[in-house]
Amino acid sequence: MTDINFSKGSVATDSQGAASPAPRAGEFRWDIIELLFFAYRDFVGDADHELEAFGFGRAHHRVMHFVYRYPGLKVADLLDVLRITKQSLGRVLKQLLDEGYIVQKTGNNDRRQRLLYATPKGEALVAKLAGLQTDRITRALRDINPEGVAAISEFLRAMIDRDDPDKVLEAIFGIGSKKPRE
Repeated sequence: MTDINFSKGSVATDSQGAASPAPRAGEFRWDIIELLFFAYRDFVGDADHELEAFGFGRAHHRVMHFVYRYPGLKVADLLDVLRITKQSLGRVLKQLLDEGYIVQKTGNNDRRQRLLYATPKGEALVAKLAGLQTDRITRALRDINPEGVAAISEFLRAMIDRDDPDKVLEAIFGIGSKKPRE
């Protein structure tokens, strides 16, 4: 196994690549780091349990979510949003296509384009998973005032990388031209 050595004067970089001094051990945000780990575990855990019955995993969930939310999404754009390779997407997408959760159509103007759409079967799965996650979010926000909810949204937006321009921000906040399905 390779040894990992850190020098005392190490320099970290932020999400834009700018150098910033690395925090000292006592300055780490263990409280937030661990809360995010456990919140993510439980947030996706509800859906994970449901997906197991279909032989699906988190990658299937992520693909289904974005295909449902953005009907006609190009495969290339899905790769950008998920920040994965064609090879990583290939197995998952093939299974979703083969089992009838997604259909793929060619583009009207460019027949090389592969546009993705959720089928009624796919829409039902997404609705089930989104319902589980919405229930968890609703419970978590129950006793938080509107200003607190706005602060949580602001924090989560700030946690998303903003490089290149980020496709997630374009999709979620309407910067791009494709409007999400409600």
